[in-house]
Parts: sequence; structure tokens; C-alpha cells
Amino acid sequence: MQEAVARSLRRGLERLRPLAKNKTLRYGVPMMLLIIGGSFGLREFTQIRYDAQKRHSKMDPALEARIRKNKISLESEYEKLKSSDFDDWKNVRGPRPWEDSKSLQEQQQQVLHSKPS
Repeated sequence: MQEAVARSLRRGLERLRPLAKNKTLRYGVPMMLLIIGGSFGLREFTQIRYDAQKRHSKMDPALEARIRKNKISLESEYEKLKSSDFDDWKNVRGPRPWEDSKSLQEQQQQVLHSKPS
């Protein structure tokens, strides 16, 4: 009985040998399964990403109403910039990498305060 089972297994393996040598089955089918399976897997992961974005983008209704109420226009911002004075400024040099920034700032403050404008 064991010999009959062993013989049938050998015959089955002999029938599968040509299939194992077939390059399409050996390389092509796993590649296609990987591509198709990866496509479905990526779809699920991207869906999770978009769901998380929707959940985080929801705003408190009170805050949303406040934002809508305080609309800022380009013209109003332009008027603010036009009214500010940019002509009266001092050029202050930043510290070099080898200089101590605290001592340089103190020195610049002393120079600015000592000079009458």
C-alpha cells in the first residue's frame, strides 16, 4: 500500500516537472500576482490616508464662523502696508559664526542709544 502511494506521488511529481520549468508559470504568474495584489493593497492604504485627512480637516463650527466673519481682503492688507513707515530703519549686522552674539547685540544697542538721530 505504501508503495502504491509512493508511486502515485512520483507520477504526480513527474507531471508537474514540465510546469516547474515553464518560465511563464515560474516568473510571470508570481509577478502578475504581485502587481495586481499591490494595486489593491495600495488602494486600501491611500483610502486610509484620505479618511484621516477628512477627519483632521473638520473644524469646530464656532471657529469656522469666526474665520468666515473676519474675512481679509487684499485691499485691506495693502492699505495696512501703505500706512506703515518703512523709511526709518537701521541696518543691524548679525553676528559672525566666531563672534559671541550676546556681546555683539549689547555693543550694537549701546551704539544705537548713544547716537542721537
